[in-house]
Amino acid sequence: MTVAGARETSLPPMAECVVIGGGVIGVSCAFRLAEAGVDVLLLERGGLGEGSTAKAAGGIRSSFTSRVNVELGLRGLEGYSAFSERFGTQIDFRRDGYLYLLTDPADVTAIGQCAELQREYGVRSHLLDPAEARDVLPLIETDGIVAALWSPDDAKATPDAVVRGYARAARACGATLRTGVEVTGIERDGDTLTGVDTTEGFVRTGAVVCAAGAWSGRIGELAGLDLPVRPFRRQVVFTGPVPGLPERVPLTIELPSAFYFHREGAGLAMSFSEDDGFPGFDGHYEAGEWLPRLAGLAGRRIPAVLDAGVRTAWAGLYEMTPDRNQIIGESVLLSRFFYATGFSGHGFQMAPATGELIRDLYLGRPASVDITELDVRRFGRADTAPAERHIV
Repeated sequence: MTVAGARETSLPPMAECVVIGGGVIGVSCAFRLAEAGVDVLLLERGGLGEGSTAKAAGGIRSSFTSRVNVELGLRGLEGYSAFSERFGTQIDFRRDGYLYLLTDPADVTAIGQCAELQREYGVRSHLLDPAEARDVLPLIETDGIVAALWSPDDAKATPDAVVRGYARAARACGATLRTGVEVTGIERDGDTLTGVDTTEGFVRTGAVVCAAGAWSGRIGELAGLDLPVRPFRRQVVFTGPVPGLPERVPLTIELPSAFYFHREGAGLAMSFSEDDGFPGFDGHYEAGEWLPRLAGLAGRRIPAVLDAGVRTAWAGLYEMTPDRNQIIGESVLLSRFFYATGFSGHGFQMAPATGELIRDLYLGRPASVDITELDVRRFGRADTAPAERHIV
């Protein structure tokens, strides 16, 4: 299900800030800015939440491998745990946990160190032996598993419901949200931003937030900036009912294969990440060689699923950066051009924190999380931070 609404084509002639992108990052930014009293116009070329957000698994976790990602993940868990009460929208928030299954002995030490980092921030992550992992999830076969990382407080929610909640709250605070409007140009006078061209006309503005997900590289080009965000296809299969499926199924990830699954109704959603290959905007599902490889991974780890059959499948786009970490900040080359993109599969869970960060950057406030290492300029330096290890 995606978030839709009546298409309104009339645009205001000017806005203090234009947010480009109507996925979960864009609507979170629009809400936080409007809540702070900023005159916000959000533009989305399709429908709200119809891009990558519609295909998100809905995982929310703090079990990352870097300080900044742990902090952003914790703020996401905090925000979503209170979301239904705060925004009056049920999002099916469930703390079923994340379970990482390790099959390479070389990974155990590094993952153990990551768990230590997480515990410094109060995250209850800890290593398990294979038998303990099966106690957490009796569905799995443990052959080949050398250890597991269990993060019981991680969670899951429904992305399209979150988009609805943020969008309604943004409108209530005075934001204007327009769908079916594509940004075709960004006007500048030297290093000063002056407005955006769209398929519905020109809007004068002095500030833009690029939250266009997989399409952010194109928005950067319109502004004369390099945002190293590239789209890569990811595919997911949804099974029929799985015999003996427990009520509580953690979002389970096998490393290093990146095979993962989580509960969807009476069945499972399953996927694995192939090598990125070539970037592109082809979002069509293609079983090809991918489905037999997925079946092989699933049959080895959760053999009960082989009798469930494939109910449906889809493909979507990941917005990937070279180091698999998001870019959040303000351009030093074009005044008042902000970016919140490149989340590499983690956008949904980081949306609550990202809206707050963009608001604080816009208003010149101290940020609640130090995001210095997420500045886009890191890609021009040799001393960049390590890539995120926990990629799904």
